[in-house]
Amino acid sequence: MTHATDTTTPRAGTAPAAGGAPSTGGEASPVIEAHDVHVRLGASPVLRGVDLTVRRGEVVALLGANGSGKSTLVRTLVGVLPVTAGDVRLLGHPLDAGVPWARVGYVPQRVSAAAGVPSTAEEVVASGLLHGRRLRLPRGWRARAREALDLVGLADRAKRPTHQLSGGQQQRVLIARALVRRPEVLVLDEPVAGVDRPSQEAFAATMTRLVDDGLTVLVVLHELGELAPLVQRAVVLRHGTVVHDGAPPAPQPGHGVPGHDHVHPHARPRTVHTQDVCPPGGPFEAGLGTAGGRFDGGFDGTDDERTAQ
Repeated sequence: MTHATDTTTPRAGTAPAAGGAPSTGGEASPVIEAHDVHVRLGASPVLRGVDLTVRRGEVVALLGANGSGKSTLVRTLVGVLPVTAGDVRLLGHPLDAGVPWARVGYVPQRVSAAAGVPSTAEEVVASGLLHGRRLRLPRGWRARAREALDLVGLADRAKRPTHQLSGGQQQRVLIARALVRRPEVLVLDEPVAGVDRPSQEAFAATMTRLVDDGLTVLVVLHELGELAPLVQRAVVLRHGTVVHDGAPPAPQPGHGVPGHDHVHPHARPRTVHTQDVCPPGGPFEAGLGTAGGRFDGGFDGTDDERTAQ
């Protein structure tokens, strides 16, 4: 199997079968496995015995009300938060034993940094090539970053400072930062929350191309919206437990009609620090850190795509 560090690595979204051999039929292998997962934050239990399996090539939406545990679950699955009890495996490996992080892409909720030196879109995307003990960008990183930006339709803004981009464009830069690894599995936490309809449509078009290429996706959503045609299965959380795992629910009244922009007040950017998103030593700490010592891991800006044209 080729890896993200190989010169022959397949383009973003390509998902080779386990062991490098083509699939021979039958049920696809699990890419994400969670068994009886419990997570406590401080004294509060947030996840209570969650079971979840995402198989290779699936697109699974994680749904639920605010406070149901959706973001806590995905942050636990990618090693950002510790498991209190239970078992999590990624690409066949326990979280604490040899997960090939270069093959995992993660897009956190959009954040707004309190301070930091401005970075270009290209530099932010390149930071996605840093992981684990890799503290220097690999040779050819600019071409990799441009390729990822092209996938999200922002190649022409590679040199633009991120604070000059719209909210929707900033979110697409975060997605490109995950795609620059050319991952086999992509985990996204509310990627279209707080962005306008053109950005949602552009994101859906990008995801359609990647899923067609075999990318496995677990995505947290407030509602299915533009991604409804892609989602094969929905898992609904309530109070930290799974209450539904099966066919995606029908859209709520009014959510599927023209003019509904799927932008909700709770989805506005929040100010956080890097250590709040990835603890020291976490697998995605470098990706949310610096590229050339300049990127601070956050954005701010408006949500109107037209403001950055």
